[in-house]
Amino acid sequence: MVGTALMSGRTELLGVAAQRRRTALWLLALTAALTVTGVVAVGTGAIGIAPLTVARIIGHQLVGWPGEVTWTLPEQAIVWQVRLPRVLLGMLVGAGLAVCGVALQAMVRNVLADPYLLGINSGASSGAAAAILFGAGAGFGQYALSTSAFLGALAASLLVFVIARSGGRVTSIRLLLAGVAVGYALYATTSFLIFASGSAEGSRSVMFWLLGSLGLARWNALLLVAAIVVGVTMAYLTVLGRRLDVLAIGDETAQTLGVSPDRFRMRLLVLVSLSVGVLVSAAGSIGFVGLVVPHLARRIVGAPHVRVVPVAALLGAILLVWADVLARVLLAPQEIPIGIITSLLGAPFLVVLIRRLHATGA
Repeated sequence: MVGTALMSGRTELLGVAAQRRRTALWLLALTAALTVTGVVAVGTGAIGIAPLTVARIIGHQLVGWPGEVTWTLPEQAIVWQVRLPRVLLGMLVGAGLAVCGVALQAMVRNVLADPYLLGINSGASSGAAAAILFGAGAGFGQYALSTSAFLGALAASLLVFVIARSGGRVTSIRLLLAGVAVGYALYATTSFLIFASGSAEGSRSVMFWLLGSLGLARWNALLLVAAIVVGVTMAYLTVLGRRLDVLAIGDETAQTLGVSPDRFRMRLLVLVSLSVGVLVSAAGSIGFVGLVVPHLARRIVGAPHVRVVPVAALLGAILLVWADVLARVLLAPQEIPIGIITSLLGAPFLVVLIRRLHATGA
């Protein structure tokens, strides 16, 4: 008996060690893939720039390497002022949407949850449209758009939670149905704001922005997004990965292990609202990233969220950068809104997911 128990424990430890090595290898591979993706994406466009030249320009701007300048000033301006901020913003937004999707799917214990389906994107879009068309949040200066988007996302999240709770105990189905209802209502609100503004130019800007775009990326805008996405959201979810595991199992298990489900859900709700509000204010409304990427991450490294969060962040960053490359080159010189690309990529995945859920009886 004792020998069997020791062998079982040793096998379990070896399995954990193997899983850790597997996760570490995936993180290294995805980090390398993200680096290559960034260099190639910066060099891709109407004016093509060789990857080696891109790497030399970035190295020169950051650390003065190499000392000899072998590229033109227009190439340097394109790389450093236009494309690199855009690619970095795509990485941050993709990572942020992916980890927000991970948090929401754990919070409601439903694999179909993401900021788009739960109405949080619609709330952020309504708040941002109000800021663009009517100057809402003007008192916050340069952060008016971000603040309005965050308040809209938070209001939508709270409304979804209140509606889901009004029928009794909060369930994943009620949250999803409430999210769909609130999302439609806020989409109609945004449309009303566009027509009520009477500004053709403002309406065109909002409509293009609602479909998502990285075209307005600037270095100063990256600081806020990086601080919220990397400094707060990813760090919080990674540190509390085990609590997400417990919450995903069920409320009774969470209470048994000392985690208050309602309090933790409210914290996650505020955190996700803050992140989505900032992301929408920076890049517009982009769907399906928060739905698709968490599933891919779980298939790669398993269910534990301490592993899922960083892998999902890297996958989301890679996915959105390549989606932006397609948006820039498919109909060049015209740019396609990035939300169209992510929807075209995500819709077939959602169909496959629904078929698998039906096959397993879920």
